[in-house]
Amino acid sequence: MSRGGNRTYIRDGRAPVPKSEVTSRVMSANKAKDTKPELVLRQALRQVGIPGYRKHWKKAPGRPDVAYPSRKVAVFVHGCFWHRCPKCNFPLPKSNTEWWKSKFEKNRELDARKTKALEEDGWKVFVIWECEIGANPTECALRIRAYADGTPQT
Repeated sequence: MSRGGNRTYIRDGRAPVPKSEVTSRVMSANKAKDTKPELVLRQALRQVGIPGYRKHWKKAPGRPDVAYPSRKVAVFVHGCFWHRCPKCNFPLPKSNTEWWKSKFEKNRELDARKTKALEEDGWKVFVIWECEIGANPTECALRIRAYADGTPQT
């Protein structure tokens, strides 16, 4: 049982037990869907005039964060830490380093498999980084709109 709440943490063996209860709580708070960057990007997409997306659409290979089925455009919002943003270049965690290296490599492999499956099915795939959304969500939405329309943005 955590000290700060009524949640019981169930260890399923997928991750090493953190050395700190604080680390455990912080990592448990991370979400896979509807993260803040996704919410901000979706709001920006509506503001620039391209609503009509599907969230985590099950019918698209890889279940993209945002999908425009009629245009066959898939958007993945990658968290800089989890997907290893080349711009942010986060250091590896200091404990359980080998486990984290393996985890990040598996994330990259999964990203590549999702992209390949979508492209083989005729989809255009757009990856946007958390830091890009944080810096300018409207610019990100405009880039996606241009990409979806097939017009390169200057």
